[in-house]
Order: sequence, then C-alpha cells, then structure tokens
Amino acid sequence: MKKIVLLICLLISTFFIYSQEFGVKGGLNFTFFKITEGDFGTNPNTEVGYYGGAFVDFKIDNGFHFQPELLYKGIGDFRFLNAPLYLKYDIYNTVHILVGPSLNYFFDFFTNNFKVRADLSLDYDLSKDLSMHMKYTIGFEELSPNVLFLGLGYRL
Repeated sequence: MKKIVLLICLLISTFFIYSQEFGVKGGLNFTFFKITEGDFGTNPNTEVGYYGGAFVDFKIDNGFHFQPELLYKGIGDFRFLNAPLYLKYDIYNTVHILVGPSLNYFFDFFTNNFKVRADLSLDYDLSKDLSMHMKYTIGFEELSPNVLFLGLGYRL
C-alpha cells in the first residue's frame, strides 16, 4: 500500500511540474452512515469532518479537462488520503461538472486500507481565482459510507 500511495504522490507531483493551472482546496465533509453493519437506511447518522489539499487542471479540448487531486481528510478518528481523478466538463464558463474514480488510502483501518469509490462534483467559479464546490462520493462496499463535501478552491 505504501508503494501505491508513493506512486500517486509521484504522479500528482509530476502533474504540478507540467500543469496549466493548479491550486488548493478545502472544506467540510458530511459522512452518512449507520453504525450497524453498514446498513445506511433512510435516516443515516452523520459525522462532520474536514479536508484540504491540492489540484491540477489540464485543459484537453472543447471544454474538457483532466483534474487530479490529492486531499488529506479527517472524519472522526479516521485519517486518509484521497486522490480523485476527474474528467471535468465546462457546462458554462463558470459552472463545471466533474466525474471520476476516487482512490482512497485509510491510515486507520486494520485490513483493506485501499478503497476505490465514485465521485460526482459541481464546481462554480466565484471569480478568476476562487471557486466553490460540492462533491458527492459513493461507496461501493458494505462498510463504505457516502460522503458530501462542501468547500472552496483557490487557483494559484
């Protein structure tokens, strides 16, 4: 697992060198889960956490971008690295939709520290440098909660 995390960090740092645009982001996450055996039910418990990290935005063509990110997240007693790999599309000049897999490495789990999830995100540019975003992460495994992220991004 350490090799996978190192590879992800190396890949994203390489992107920073050749990037067209990069920045930082952070905010709050709301994790929805029910404690009993991963049964999230209709009224799941919610736990609030935080996240922060960096992103790189590569313009591809005709409103399409590739945007990898590397984020550090904390939810309760759990800490983990999150590396979403987004395909970004410009719906309008200031509104963007991002979809893609999310690679997660959990520091606090005893087994299966690596998980893959799916992300769907909306991004709105408040100005040339400042944006706000909302992201929903879907867990595929029985004990993978769904998470809603609300935050700000700043292009450097």
